[in-house]
Amino acid sequence: MAEYDYDLFTIGAGSGGVRASRVAASYGAKVAVAEEHRVGGTCVIRGCVPKKMLVYGSMFAEELGHAENLGWTIEGKRFDWAALRDFVNGDVDRLEGLYGQTLASHEVELFAERATITGPHSVRLDSGREVTAKYILVATGSWPAMPDFPGVEHCISSNEVFHLEEQPHCLMVVGGGYIAMEFAGVFNALGSEVTVVNRTDRILRSYDEQIVERMLHIAMGRGIDFRMHSQIQRVDKSDDGCLLVDLGETNPVKVDQVLIATGRTPKTTGLGLENAGIELGKGGAIPVDEYNRTSCESIYAVGDVTDRVQLTPVAIREGHAFADTVFGGNPRTIDYSAIPSAVFSQPPLAGVGMTEAEARRNYGDVKVYSSDFRPMKNIFSPHPERGLYKMIVDETSEKILGIHMIGPESPEILQVAAVALKAGLTKQAFDDTVALHPSMAEELVLLK
Repeated sequence: MAEYDYDLFTIGAGSGGVRASRVAASYGAKVAVAEEHRVGGTCVIRGCVPKKMLVYGSMFAEELGHAENLGWTIEGKRFDWAALRDFVNGDVDRLEGLYGQTLASHEVELFAERATITGPHSVRLDSGREVTAKYILVATGSWPAMPDFPGVEHCISSNEVFHLEEQPHCLMVVGGGYIAMEFAGVFNALGSEVTVVNRTDRILRSYDEQIVERMLHIAMGRGIDFRMHSQIQRVDKSDDGCLLVDLGETNPVKVDQVLIATGRTPKTTGLGLENAGIELGKGGAIPVDEYNRTSCESIYAVGDVTDRVQLTPVAIREGHAFADTVFGGNPRTIDYSAIPSAVFSQPPLAGVGMTEAEARRNYGDVKVYSSDFRPMKNIFSPHPERGLYKMIVDETSEKILGIHMIGPESPEILQVAAVALKAGLTKQAFDDTVALHPSMAEELVLLK
């Protein structure tokens, strides 16, 4: 009789948990997964995938605005929020099914219920069943952080924004991170009046300041109202269903919806980690070593639930590395340097490596090359919006330290540029490359 019910029991069927479970099963492990919400996790169900589809939908507003200058006449154009919402949620359903098929095809048993850790090798399901496993992997991800003020129950998070019955005429977005900027851009493009409330004067703190300043200037030009150094004191719901938001000013602001986008916290509450002697770190995160192991040798954790980088591709790599290490006999760690990231604002921005400020702090003498240009695509637009590309270079070695950009398709261009930075190339490698003309990407090899 086997010592344990399973070789691996994974809690959470998001990107990291599914990858880890699938790979472990391919090595011959007997694997089970418990998921209390929906298979696919934050990214697929209520995060980057449906968000990007909303971004695509909202971009048509701008494209249609250019149509006349491109020779097109479009009569009777209108936008239907319900049609976009239902299409996006329908595709999420499709993707959830594919994730479930992936688990099933690898003979991973799925429990559609919550699981709580009861010991180093045991978990209890909500149904009351207790199961044992040689190893337990925690991959429960993160959850929207909601502030504490009177009336917060009237507000929504990024979880609920995909299911709104109606498009808000007036939307208040609270926060200065990428989630706030992305949804502000989406609803602004779709025609909503958008106000962004941020408690400081800085948004998108981890991105290059000059790039962020350009994005802020463009967003304001598109009609987004930014209230810096502001915080919600309370929210009251009026008889007509609208929300009255007190920002500590003379008159409350009347809006249809308040979207809280002030960050996400690791989803560890009530998980039972204390039953295995695991102490949580800052913000409720699970501390792990370079091999994703917690302080309990039989319990591992990957993805947003840990104290590292909250990005889906990172969770996937961590899950794969965990399975290779524990079940594949191939110990692997993850290199967290030079991870590219993007904000799908309108226009989008992206970056990899050090910002100019970080490079100056770490290297002192650096060179900054840039290109400030109007993308050809924007010639058809009445808005004089300009793109900006920056390259940060170590003055001594000419090694590229960071690449940052804002403009149409920046994330698509940045992904390839990130390979060059990761490979340790110098500015000369870009100078030696012939430009692909006419394109926006050619600006990267023409930086001055």
